[in-house]
Amino acid sequence: MNYIGTIAFAILLIAGIGFFVKNIKKIYRNIQLGKTINRKDHPAQRWKNMGMIALGQSKMVKRPIAGILHIIVYVGFIIINIEVLEIIIDGLFGTHRAFTFLGSFYHFLIASFEILAFLVLISVIVFWIRRMIVRIPRFWNKEMKGFPKNDALYILYFEMVLMSLFLIMNATDVPFQQNNAGNPISQFLVPFFENNFNAGTLFYIERTAWWLHIAGILVFLNYLYYSKHLHILLAFPNTYFASLNPKGQFNNLEAVTNEVKMMMDPNVDPFAAAPEGAEEEMPEKFGASDVMDLNRIQLLNAYTCTECGRCTSSCPANQTGKELSPRAIMMKTRDRLEEVGKNIDKNGTYKDDGKQLLNDYIAPEEIWACTSCNACVEECPVNIDPLSIIIDMRRYLVMEQSAASQELNIMMTNIENNGAPWQYNQMDRLNWKDE
Repeated sequence: MNYIGTIAFAILLIAGIGFFVKNIKKIYRNIQLGKTINRKDHPAQRWKNMGMIALGQSKMVKRPIAGILHIIVYVGFIIINIEVLEIIIDGLFGTHRAFTFLGSFYHFLIASFEILAFLVLISVIVFWIRRMIVRIPRFWNKEMKGFPKNDALYILYFEMVLMSLFLIMNATDVPFQQNNAGNPISQFLVPFFENNFNAGTLFYIERTAWWLHIAGILVFLNYLYYSKHLHILLAFPNTYFASLNPKGQFNNLEAVTNEVKMMMDPNVDPFAAAPEGAEEEMPEKFGASDVMDLNRIQLLNAYTCTECGRCTSSCPANQTGKELSPRAIMMKTRDRLEEVGKNIDKNGTYKDDGKQLLNDYIAPEEIWACTSCNACVEECPVNIDPLSIIIDMRRYLVMEQSAASQELNIMMTNIENNGAPWQYNQMDRLNWKDE
């Protein structure tokens, strides 16, 4: 057994998984900064949604070309990484292809992996062409500059390299190729390597590809924390905890609901003194101005966003040239949440930095452009709800800052005075029935 190689592999594995777990704990902590929300109702429906949408990719295929290619990449990448288990066993115990005792079933598995690796490689190349040559507009919105644009390309290059390394590893594994089983794709690469390299060199190429493949997987795993591709992991809880209410149904603020119930209750004394200690409680903020005012599902949404732009490409406000981009709402929410998380890392607890999500990241102009049509919610492949964040920030502007537009202020004044949005006498409210 090569003890140096085994020790090096163990260090690489522990470091890679350890760093990943550390970052996942940060994400969990940041999401916990949000308000609690009960999403434990109807578990059967929630499991069904997770199975159909996150695992079954049912909303992806609404756009068939991208949907089918995404399914190939998703299924291929997940299934091929089953082989990581064999690589880990080989790396820790000094074996080579530890699962060969499975016989023909092993050959079937490896053959399936090779076919899927080839399909993933083709699909990723098509994705690159769609993004960089065809230049589909939703990939080139103004928020998709700098790292957001490059992030998608880094992932495509990662996948190209990992799939290529897998096929090269198999093609240069001489004993594996001599069995002539499980190599439907790599067999076509064998002549190139055999004609240009001797047996000793082939061994080192195979070992290099093996090491780079597992190291690349660990690097990719840890890159997820910095990337939009966290949805690979978070799509499952996000679809499970997504709202089951009809899309046109908005929630009522609990504080306002309690006030109305108290006003309608004839048994409540409006002049009664507040309970002891109640005057010391901080009154609840109406709506949201920063990420801590949002609920945990909304923060989970922000981390889950794939930045695919389907929401923005379907947004009527965006299509007519307004500032609003639902994708940008989610990206800015995540950026602010990350900033708050770094603040906590530095200070041990959150220290007011004089910033907030509203105004410093998201302008009021953006949220007032929204028509509340739910097109973004309907289009999202993983059930993200940008509209809920927009509505909460609108509530803050209206109920905390009285910063609604003139048109809305006139409408609300008319409702208060006349019982209707229009400016006419209450006695005339039913005149329409005589027309």
